[in-house]
Amino acid sequence: MTITVEAIRQPVGRRVRDMASNDIARLVELDALLFGADAWSETAWWAELAERPRRDYVVIEDEATILAYGGLDIGTDSADVMTLAVAPEAQGQGLGRVLLAELEARAVARGVGAGLLEVRADNLAARALYEGAGWRQLHVRRRYYQPGDVDALILGKTFTVTEEAIDS
Repeated sequence: MTITVEAIRQPVGRRVRDMASNDIARLVELDALLFGADAWSETAWWAELAERPRRDYVVIEDEATILAYGGLDIGTDSADVMTLAVAPEAQGQGLGRVLLAELEARAVARGVGAGLLEVRADNLAARALYEGAGWRQLHVRRRYYQPGDVDALILGKTFTVTEEAIDS
């Protein structure tokens, strides 16, 4: 099934922008809060930022702080969602949907026709977000996340790439 990336709307009172080096401290803080032992270190964030232009990271912020962030690894024919997260105080406000749509649009703008991502089987909110956006399960990595023996679900989505999308 081919799914067209929808237009992205800026969330009211929030701004979507490229991640910058001065965001790393906040991303480390949020990642630790949201992912615990699986959080990325400051060194990992610097490494991701250094991989531009292959890596593409964005944040959503309000006047005070970063509320959400996500990123892609853009290959020749597919883009992997590396991370996508929303601060606890901003969850349930649609920022995950905005962020996912932004990442999909950036992949399409680079001529990429498909996306892949990995999600913990026990992360029901993330699974609902991805499935609601048309991502479908392709594979299961049994007992991938440790400790806890939690499965990783590999999801995929096909994007419609048009000349207009690439030119934008």
